[in-house]
Amino acid sequence: MPEERLVSAIILTLNEELHLERCIRSIESFCKDVFVVDSGSTDATREIAESLGAVVLENEWINYAKQFNWAIDNAPIDTQWVMRIDADEYATPELAQEIQQRLPGLGEEVTGVNLRRRVHFMGRWIRYGSYYPTILLRIWRNGRGRCEDKWMDEHIQLDGGSALIFEHDFVDDNLHDLTWWTEKHNGYATREAVDLLNLKYGMLDDAPALLGGQAGGKRWIKENVYARIPRGIRAGLYTAYRYFLRLGFLDGTQGFFFHFLQGFWYRFLVDAKVWDIERRARERGVDVKTVLIEDYGIRL
Repeated sequence: MPEERLVSAIILTLNEELHLERCIRSIESFCKDVFVVDSGSTDATREIAESLGAVVLENEWINYAKQFNWAIDNAPIDTQWVMRIDADEYATPELAQEIQQRLPGLGEEVTGVNLRRRVHFMGRWIRYGSYYPTILLRIWRNGRGRCEDKWMDEHIQLDGGSALIFEHDFVDDNLHDLTWWTEKHNGYATREAVDLLNLKYGMLDDAPALLGGQAGGKRWIKENVYARIPRGIRAGLYTAYRYFLRLGFLDGTQGFFFHFLQGFWYRFLVDAKVWDIERRARERGVDVKTVLIEDYGIRL
């Protein structure tokens, strides 16, 4: 008899025809159901998903956290476990086998599973600069996890129990070109600016998440150390830390581009956006929330 598949996967999509088949194929050996939650794709995303047996749901996009929690609440999930995976990610064969073998034997006290993320950039695995492995909670017992309500760097929170770490990797490997990557990170920068401004002004009705492990440690450093360093300086210090102290230079040419673009350019852009939003608020005599809504198109 074939092994029972204990997992349902949720994939959020918008024009992901380039990646979606690779993603679904990598998880079909251990997933009973795959739920693709689309937000208005104009390419073949929906057709690809349906051809591979996925259930396609439609919902208007606000941000990742709200979309993912909508999926948890509305997808007809009936498996013991739920998995979060992005369309441009895939499970390695070793991870797929590990999930099949280990999930059935986990005790009830285990409510979550952390996985190791391997990031590829311009065709190269980024191994250094404190970028591998990134440990993320990506599998949890049905009904025991939700996505924290943040605009950027959102994580799955468990409502109790414990989480362990599996040995093998999943891979984040986006196949689009650098223009696409920079445009996407421009959007990320706006979202991260929202979170930084919320730390300062408390403009959103959310509660800080209590995260453990690697994610909790990085969150604490980001909010209590990085956020206190003056703008214009912190992005450079962070890049120097990653590239020299954490050996990012060993990632070669692709690593040089990645660590400086993702470590310096992106975070410097976040700081510039925070400054611009506060400037606009001062000049118009309004609060930063108004500027985010009216000028930056953020739906708060």
